[in-house]
Amino acid sequence: MIKSNFHTHTVFCDGADTPEELVNEAVKKGFFALGFSGHSYFEPDSDVCMAEMAASRYRQCVNLLKDRYKDKIKILCGVEQDYYSVSHIGVYDYVIGSVHSVLKNGVYLSVDASADTFSRNLNEFYSGDFDAFAEDYFALVGNVVNKTNADIIGHFDLILKYSGHVGYTPTPRFLTAAERTVDKLIPFSRPFEINTGAMARGARDVPYPIPEILKMIKDRGGKIVFSSDCHEKSRLDFGFDIAEAIAKEIGFTEHGIITEKGVEYIPISI
Repeated sequence: MIKSNFHTHTVFCDGADTPEELVNEAVKKGFFALGFSGHSYFEPDSDVCMAEMAASRYRQCVNLLKDRYKDKIKILCGVEQDYYSVSHIGVYDYVIGSVHSVLKNGVYLSVDASADTFSRNLNEFYSGDFDAFAEDYFALVGNVVNKTNADIIGHFDLILKYSGHVGYTPTPRFLTAAERTVDKLIPFSRPFEINTGAMARGARDVPYPIPEILKMIKDRGGKIVFSSDCHEKSRLDFGFDIAEAIAKEIGFTEHGIITEKGVEYIPISI
């Protein structure tokens, strides 16, 4: 059973709970580790990320909790670094590198703001060609480790979050773009998230990435880390049973955890 989560959002960005409320929930659930990952600053998403002062308060708060709860749980202070963010990352224990937008014709097109926004962007900038939008998105994901110095590759196929809303099913063209991106990222030896966040919010019935992509990762010797992309304490371990079952079926036997030494791997079932 998975008893850690390293993708956790708080009131300092777009989460619903304070860090301490989340720590208490993690302790109650028997977690051995909890990593916070506030959104780095990105001006077009300023309403859901941390500006400099908020980021400073966030780090102070989490670092105080590390000592306060050291006998109960391991706490880490990380950041979810957006592809386009220029926020300083050297002050964090680890980095999740994520792509949330595509820059097209000078406009940042969010892929996860809302179903209506995604549909509008798809039609206005890509004439409804989902695969073309996905190819531009995956071109960025393929460079996310270089761009963000990520320790973890965040929600690899976030572009599919609202695919059901627009009636899209992944095509061979989409899967080819995803495969090229996996091939670019494998040499960095960074784990890919199996992320249940969109499941918790009712946008998907499987984690990121879809099983077809997870198999590509497994076949190439890639590694995984489980996360709930938590924005509300009651969903701290949402869908972990489903994510674990999918990972095992594909053939994964271990998952990553963040330690002082970096990412280490432990058996999925412990």
